[in-house]
Amino acid sequence: MEERRTHAGTAYVVAPDGGEGPGVLVLHAWWGLTPFFRSVADRLADAGFVALAPDLFAGETADTPDEAKALLDRTDATGMVELVRSSVDVLAGLPITPDGPVGVVGFSMGASLGLWAAAHVPDRVGAVSAFYGTTDVDFAPVRAAVQAHVAEFDDLGSEDDVVEMEAHMRLVGLEPDIHRYPGTAHWFFEEDRTVAHSPAAAALAWDRTVTFLHAHLGGTDAGGG
Repeated sequence: MEERRTHAGTAYVVAPDGGEGPGVLVLHAWWGLTPFFRSVADRLADAGFVALAPDLFAGETADTPDEAKALLDRTDATGMVELVRSSVDVLAGLPITPDGPVGVVGFSMGASLGLWAAAHVPDRVGAVSAFYGTTDVDFAPVRAAVQAHVAEFDDLGSEDDVVEMEAHMRLVGLEPDIHRYPGTAHWFFEEDRTVAHSPAAAALAWDRTVTFLHAHLGGTDAGGG
């Protein structure tokens, strides 16, 4: 594992024990690149992927929703999306990832950015697994397979938002793999958000994510490094 500089920032990179595998970008929520999101990259490496988690907030993190909103508000949105774009390019260009598209696993804000990347660099993104995040991006250019994990009780992304996004995808020929998790709230996957975390739903969502990524990117399970 290492810190690696992208075109506009730094990222946490971890590879499987075998040294190579399909690339997966990890896009953190508005908390910043916390230890939890680094652990997601570690788990992806355990599953046989080369994971790269860009630091979208340049080293800053937040502990509460108010702090996170303030952090997001003072972050340059253009710079952040360009960092996502450059991170896709860096990951795809690593000698330990195969030629071909990479995957994205994004959380909340990061989910929206992952879907943005699928629309803006469609030749580079082959699969997106989006946790409780929606977007109104134009899906017409998207070539990636899309999976979404949706909480039942979500103050930051309503069921109407999800239904509208799914409808837009289907109108352009996409077939999103939508999973809803009864009784869960926004951030249910994140074990450091103890009020919202749902261990059973998180475990199920993780199994579905790994299966989805292998199906669309290839690779095999391997020990992390």
